[in-house]
Amino acid sequence: MSTQTTLTETAAPALAEYAREHAPRLPLAERHPAFYRAMRGLETAAAQDIDPTLYHLIKIRASQINQCAFCIDMHSKDALAEGETVGRIVQLSAWRESRHFYTERELAALELTESVTALTDGVPDEVYDRAAALFDETELARVIGAIVVINAWNRIAVTTRMTPGHYTPRSA
Repeated sequence: MSTQTTLTETAAPALAEYAREHAPRLPLAERHPAFYRAMRGLETAAAQDIDPTLYHLIKIRASQINQCAFCIDMHSKDALAEGETVGRIVQLSAWRESRHFYTERELAALELTESVTALTDGVPDEVYDRAAALFDETELARVIGAIVVINAWNRIAVTTRMTPGHYTPRSA
């Protein structure tokens, strides 16, 4: 299946076997364009000078934690279109048991992503210190920015009920 094929396209012959797609709640970009433009600006800033592979892993992992199906769909497709492997994406939800799929820097970023995303216990010093030992301060600031921005997008997509399955990556 190509990264451009949607669930609807692949399931057409047996469509009755799948649950109906839910309807989006609110077209936020249309109803609050200034806010949406500001979010796009944050996204652009967060993506600057950060390793794209690391950026995709952060976005997918935070989206998994936040159960944001739209963002999981989007960022997995983007990552695949840019050369990420299926194996690394599939193993991402169990990265602690699949450590050998990732670099030490990726592991530190994933651990930090989980702490910042959940925030129920704050960000433990040992988690922050592991990341700080592997990233210089500028890189660490970029990783934190990436985590914060994807969490904001997840909250928008989940709240407005953006529908997964129809996204096509630009670079595909």
